[in-house]
Amino acid sequence: MRLAILDRDGVINYDSNAFIKNPEEWKPIPGSLDAIAHLTQSSYRVVVATNQSGIGRGLFDMTAFNAINEKMINAVNQAGGRIDAVFFCPHAQSELCNCRKPENGLFKDIAERFGLDLKGTPAIGDSLRDLQAAASVGAIPMLVLTGKGLETQTADKLPLNTQIYSDLAQAVGNLTG
Repeated sequence: MRLAILDRDGVINYDSNAFIKNPEEWKPIPGSLDAIAHLTQSSYRVVVATNQSGIGRGLFDMTAFNAINEKMINAVNQAGGRIDAVFFCPHAQSELCNCRKPENGLFKDIAERFGLDLKGTPAIGDSLRDLQAAASVGAIPMLVLTGKGLETQTADKLPLNTQIYSDLAQAVGNLTG
């Protein structure tokens, strides 16, 4: 089984410093839905791994979070793709959990759920913490320059062998040939 792990905000959809709090605020980045469809059609299982501290901060609840994900999954399905699972950390940074990226708890949960070693698995994100979590489990850190990606690109501590792409479509094109 081939697996691809994607961050959500800033990779699949536009990000917001005020958080994506409801389905109306969720807007896909051009090309991202087709990119996920291309992954699916290239025999990849697609998993989303996302920090959602807005839940822990009380900015939105699980009902809103689930509605946002439902909109995303339906949009991907309409494009001919599939998201197999959404793993998320609901905690605020102050809670010091092991699931909030850059910690690797979400990645370990994904590995356990799918019965896989994540070594060599592409993990696509727009922030340093996405890349650090990926690298810590041997996944391939892939930075996209959408969302916070341009800012992240200038970080002097990118994990070794980080691949950099303009957006999700270009990253997927590299994976699928």
